[in-house]
Amino acid sequence: MAAVSTPMKQKELFGHPVGLFVLFFTEMWERFSYYGMRAILVLYLVAETQSSNPGLGWTNGEALALYGWYTMLVYVASIPGGWIADKFLGQKKSVLYGGILLVAGHGVLSIEEMWAFYTGLGLIIAGVGMLKPNISTMVGGLYKQGDIRRDKGFTIFYIGINVGAFLSSLIVGYVGEVHGWHYGFGLAAIGMTLGLIQYLLGQKHLKYVGNNTNQSENEEEKAAMKRPLNKVEKDRVVVLFISFLLVIVFWGAFEQAGGLMNIYASEKTNRMLMGWEVPATWFQSLNAMFIIFLGTAVAAYWASRKLKGKVSTSLFKMIIGLIIMGTGFFFMTAAAAQYNANGPVVGSEGGSAMYWLVLAYLFHTVGELCISPVALSYITKLAPLKYASLMMGVYFAMTGFGNKLAGLLGEASESLGEYTIFTGIAVFCVLFGVLVMVFRKKLEKLTHGAEDNERDMVDDELTEGFELADDKA
Repeated sequence: MAAVSTPMKQKELFGHPVGLFVLFFTEMWERFSYYGMRAILVLYLVAETQSSNPGLGWTNGEALALYGWYTMLVYVASIPGGWIADKFLGQKKSVLYGGILLVAGHGVLSIEEMWAFYTGLGLIIAGVGMLKPNISTMVGGLYKQGDIRRDKGFTIFYIGINVGAFLSSLIVGYVGEVHGWHYGFGLAAIGMTLGLIQYLLGQKHLKYVGNNTNQSENEEEKAAMKRPLNKVEKDRVVVLFISFLLVIVFWGAFEQAGGLMNIYASEKTNRMLMGWEVPATWFQSLNAMFIIFLGTAVAAYWASRKLKGKVSTSLFKMIIGLIIMGTGFFFMTAAAAQYNANGPVVGSEGGSAMYWLVLAYLFHTVGELCISPVALSYITKLAPLKYASLMMGVYFAMTGFGNKLAGLLGEASESLGEYTIFTGIAVFCVLFGVLVMVFRKKLEKLTHGAEDNERDMVDDELTEGFELADDKA
């Protein structure tokens, strides 16, 4: 990121700025609320209206269609959210307002009325749009350009996301599925409230990040905000947009987790374990659990390769991540084949085995760790200062388009069948990853060495953050 450095000492914890952990817990509770709601949304929509835990009685196709539109809009809203931060509020205030909208949205969603259902979804879309791109940009603002700890920092931040996702899938999923869908939605609101309180209490550790750069008193930074993009900046933006194609394909496949794979776990997987039926929503926690256990190991592996001079560029990691994730869908192919052979689940017989879902989520997780936190870090390295939050917003919008694609693929399974969809996703992801790998070196030349001199900056001078201080915001 083209930014101007200013001397400032940051208090550290475990070798990273304390501000990282403030953002870690804020995002943890935001994801607790979002993924908790996501874990029960589709199941609530398809639950019969006259059942013991009544839902809306929609068909699978109708539920997956709304799921696709909703998850797309949640992330597309990051574009206006990033633009508002860049132009008017700064990232720090935008995160605050986004958190307030999310508390309101999840709270309204807990009301058992259709007007509340759609109003709640709308408020959540607006809240995520304000919070998501800006909190991620703030993480990048904690590190000086060229600090190899930035990728590690984003992985730690990403673990926070998945601690929230893991807990919510178990807690919100269980409460919603067993005690009532709207109790689950209300619990998500409580989680976001805790995140908002924690964010407000940690402001002293975020004094120098996320401020409105348009109000900066530094002349060099003011000039960077007003001048047109130069050739290096334009080339880097081109690379970012091309890398976003990987993002769309990745999330179009990965987000089957909340839609088609969620319904598959509920309806076609034999979930009996020693006489007890495992709740379908609990499979949503596997991805988060694997990230918590594997996140630092994957980040350390790539950092070690970098320090040894081996290929470990962000684009390379993202391509490898897509291929690994795509490979995971071959396990779902095996699951669908087993279901076709065994027939429907009847008691403890029939259906497909749970271990296929576990293996699929394991591969999906390793792939995600190679692409998602890396992409967040990549944007903060390449995005021009004047468009920092906007480019992060575009990234999340691409994940939104991927979510919409996931919904369309899920709908198509009603006519094509899960076997065809799972196999098609696996083959396409692997082939697309190989295709981009062919052009990787040419694309990396357009970054103009943005990652060439990364090293571990641990002394006092180099642990100073790179974003300009502007404590008036």
